[in-house]
This record gives sequence, C-alpha cells and structure tokens, in this order.
Amino acid sequence: MGAIFWIKRYLLAVVPLFTILAAVEWFKGSTTKEDYLSAGAWALIAAGIFNYFAWRRYRNAVACAACEDVTKK
Repeated sequence: MGAIFWIKRYLLAVVPLFTILAAVEWFKGSTTKEDYLSAGAWALIAAGIFNYFAWRRYRNAVACAACEDVTKK
C-alpha cells in the first residue's frame, strides 16, 4: 500500500469528520470562523490519529498461514 492509498484514506476520514463537526457547530448556533477552524483542526488531528494506527497495524501485520493455504488451491 503506497502513499496514495494512505492519503486517500486520510482524506476519506477528514472530510466526513469535518462535516459532522461543522454541522454540530451550526446546529448549536455558533457559526463564527473560529468555530469552523476548530472543527477543521479537530478533524485533521482525529483523522491523523486514525490513519497512524491503521498504518501501524498494517506495518506490524504477521503473515497469515491460513491465507497462503487458500491461495494455493
């Protein structure tokens, strides 16, 4: 999995997170620029954490012996 995969995965996490957080701010009635910047910052941070741990799980994956048996048949 190359860099493009991880960038796409990051963007697929950031956009919905920002949308949800911005919608919450809008429903609360506070629609200042700072509220949307805060929602964007939290979305970037949360998506970064999500992507980091997904990448870490991918990098530490152990080879699956059962998977190799399935492909040989």
